[in-house]
Amino acid sequence: MRKNKEETNETIKRLIEVARDFFTEHGYADSALEDIAKESGLTRGALYHHFKNKKGLFHVVLESVQKDVAERIETEAAKSEDVWEQLLLGCIAFVTAAVEPQNKRIMLVDGPAVLGWETWRSMDEHNSMRLLRGQLQTMEEQGCLKDGSIEAMTHCLSGALNESALWIAQMPDYEQALAETKIIISHMLNGFRS
Repeated sequence: MRKNKEETNETIKRLIEVARDFFTEHGYADSALEDIAKESGLTRGALYHHFKNKKGLFHVVLESVQKDVAERIETEAAKSEDVWEQLLLGCIAFVTAAVEPQNKRIMLVDGPAVLGWETWRSMDEHNSMRLLRGQLQTMEEQGCLKDGSIEAMTHCLSGALNESALWIAQMPDYEQALAETKIIISHMLNGFRS
């Protein structure tokens, strides 16, 4: 029984990896479940056994992208002991990770379009926004922030970061746009210092 569960988990993991590659390269609309199943070494029926439909598979793929981005934020923020630098590093990590080719299309383009903004925002809330809120709460407890609502601050910063990522993703010279955005994020965060 345990071996079957491990095999099932490996199959699902493989499906998610293959689907992520397809959704990245072709987008949601042009990715066929038959092709994903074939590339995974499964039948279409086996794919449907694990995922109800293409949208269900995409939902799980987007969740994995959101988790990967959140892990990047944590990793980058942990490179400093200073809470302000942690906040800056985390914000920059979010924008940088969001616009990378393996994340951009799934997270910024197809995610909201396929699953809707409410679902997308809920995933963001459980991943990147949760980390942002936690960092701001820590900073408030240490007396590092100007007085104000942490919830409002979280949503304002998150909205600015999401909009920045959307803007950068559309720019032909996204490296330049990313560099410019990093400077603006730094200036913006300095406005919250107590």
